[in-house]
Amino acid sequence: MEDKKYDDHKTKVLSEHFLEVIKTLGEDENREGLVKTPERMAKAMQFLTSGNALNPDDIMVQAIFHEEYSEMVIVKDIEVYSLCEHHMLPFFGKAHVAYIPNGKIVGLSKIPRVVDAYSRRLQVQERLTLEIRDCIERTLAPHGVAVVLEASHMCMQMRGVQKQNSVTTTSAFTGIFLTNDSTRKEFINLVQAKLH
Repeated sequence: MEDKKYDDHKTKVLSEHFLEVIKTLGEDENREGLVKTPERMAKAMQFLTSGNALNPDDIMVQAIFHEEYSEMVIVKDIEVYSLCEHHMLPFFGKAHVAYIPNGKIVGLSKIPRVVDAYSRRLQVQERLTLEIRDCIERTLAPHGVAVVLEASHMCMQMRGVQKQNSVTTTSAFTGIFLTNDSTRKEFINLVQAKLH
């Protein structure tokens, strides 16, 4: 997000609030390293929540094509960066998304963009997983959708239970991925395989 894309009013208001946070925490707001921190934080928060201004369905429908391909399409290892809505601390990891076309495919770059649109919001991993699945289901009406998300949560690793090596995995399926064990297993095997 370039500077011109930041909302000046939001930047000003958020900067004032972040300055108060810094002062309330007992920091010296005039220290060289902190002088511009409120503005940097204001811009960072606008970027990290920029998905609120996006409609993921619109992202998908920009690149839908009619094709008779009917085998599994997987986009895996999509980087995910989000903010936990409970503590506003980061969680990050990878999304693995698959669908089985029903006469329509989507440009491959649109799936990571949908992941970004939903992850750049205050989130919980469980909802994020469902939102990605449901967007693909709504816009493509495929034979099935599968989403697996693996993420490390700073709210668990930096504070609270302080379990540095914990990873949370969530999954959501529709259609043939729900009803056909072999299709679901094929997806899981392909996600786990090192094909590249």
